[in-house]
Amino acid sequence: MTSTYRNRGISEQVTAVHNGDITAAELATAVRTDISRYENQLNAWIALAEVNNPLPDLSGGALTPTEFRPLEGVSIGVKDIIDVAGLPTRSGSPVTSDAPATTDAACVARFRELGAVIQGKTVTTEFGYFSPGPTVNPWDHGRTPGGSSSGSAAAIGANTIAVALGTQTAGSLTRPASFCGAAGMVLAVGSTPMAGVSGLSETLDALGLLTRSVTDLAYVYSTFTGQDLEGIADPSPKSTLHIWHGSDLLPLAPQMQDLLREIPRLATDLGVDHEDLDWNDHVTTLADDHRMVMGYEAAQTMAAVMTEHETELSPQLQELLRGGAGIKEQDYREALTRRDISRRALERLLGPGGVIIGPAAQGPALNRDKGTGSPDLSRAWQLLGLPVVVVPGARSTTGMPLGLQLIGLPGSEQRLLALGQDLEKQLRRLPSFSEHTSQPTLKDLTW
Repeated sequence: MTSTYRNRGISEQVTAVHNGDITAAELATAVRTDISRYENQLNAWIALAEVNNPLPDLSGGALTPTEFRPLEGVSIGVKDIIDVAGLPTRSGSPVTSDAPATTDAACVARFRELGAVIQGKTVTTEFGYFSPGPTVNPWDHGRTPGGSSSGSAAAIGANTIAVALGTQTAGSLTRPASFCGAAGMVLAVGSTPMAGVSGLSETLDALGLLTRSVTDLAYVYSTFTGQDLEGIADPSPKSTLHIWHGSDLLPLAPQMQDLLREIPRLATDLGVDHEDLDWNDHVTTLADDHRMVMGYEAAQTMAAVMTEHETELSPQLQELLRGGAGIKEQDYREALTRRDISRRALERLLGPGGVIIGPAAQGPALNRDKGTGSPDLSRAWQLLGLPVVVVPGARSTTGMPLGLQLIGLPGSEQRLLALGQDLEKQLRRLPSFSEHTSQPTLKDLTW
C-alpha cells in the first residue's frame, strides 16, 4: 500500500499524509526501501541519513491545521556539494574531509521547514566539474547520467525518489535531467541563498530542482519559494516561443534534430506563437565568455585546495584551475561587460512574454567511456543567470530520454512551468525518434 502512495504525484502524497491515509514516516520508509533495493545497481548515493533520523514520528491520523506543511513526508536527495547536518560534504573528491557538517545549507533548512525528509547525499562529479562518479544511467547502465548532478538525476530517473536537489554552474543540471528523463529547474542566479553550497563560481552557481514531472516541479518550486500555486496558470496568448536549434554551439544527434523539427507544430497545438531565435552571435560569444568567467572564478575559489592537493585532483579539474589562473582580470571584467550588454539585448528581444526553447543536451546519453557530455548548450543562459526548465517526455527508439529546455528572464518562472506542463503532455504522446544509425539496444532494466 505504501508503494502506491510513493508513486503518486507529490501533491497527492502530501494530501495522503495530511488526511492520515499514511504517515510521513511510512512514506519515507517506503522510499528508503526502494533506494536500498536498487542502489547496488544505480550507485546514485554517497551517504544516507539514519533510517529513523530525521523521519517524522507520527502515530497516524489526520494532521491538524497547525501541523500542515506543504512537503510533509516527501523525501529529498541532496547533491553532495550541499551541506546536510550530520553528513559529510565530500564534493566527489578524495581531498575533502569526512567530518559531518554541523549545520544544514540554507536550501536544506528550507526543505526541512516545509516538512521534507532528507534521505541522504547524492553523487556528484568532483567539485561539480567533469570527473565522473560511479553513477550509471537508469535507462542504460552503459551510458552516462551526465554531470555534475548525476546522482540526483539518476535517482529521479530510476524513480527511487521524487525530489532531488542539484546545482548548475555550466550544464550540471540540464544535461543530467535530459539524459535521465527527469524534469529539472535551474533557479535564476542570485534568486535563492547559496549558504552551505560548495560552488566553483559565485557569478554562475545556481540551485536546481529535479522531479519526475513538470507538474511536480511546479509544486516543489512554488512551496520552496513561497509562491501561490494559483499563479501557475495557462500562459498568456501573447507568449512567443523563440526556437533555438543549438547547432551554432554543438552538432546535435539526429534524434534531437528531429525533435526540434516538431516544435512549431507543438507550439501551434498549444496556441503559442513561435519563431526562430536569431541570436547566434550573442550565444556563441556568451558561451566563450562563460568559460572565461568560470575558469577565472574557479581558480580563485579553489586556490587553497589547488596549492595543497594539486596532484590528488582529477586531471579535468586541474586543467580548469590551471587555465583559470592564467586568465587576466581585465579579460574577465570585459567578459562580464559583454554579458550585461547581451542581457539587455535579450530583454528587448523577448519582451514580457518571450520564452526560448531548445535542446537540453546534444541527444541521448553518451556511452560512459565518452565522458559526461558537453555543457555548451547551457553556458550562455547560465552566464546570463536565467531560470531554465527542462521538460522530459520524448524518447529515442532505444528508449533513451530526450529533454528540451525552456529559458526565460527572471520573473518568468511561472510562465516556464505552465508551458512546461503542457509541453510535457505533448512530448509523452510523440512517437520515438530514430537514431538513424545502428545503436546498441536498450538494456533490460533490472528494477
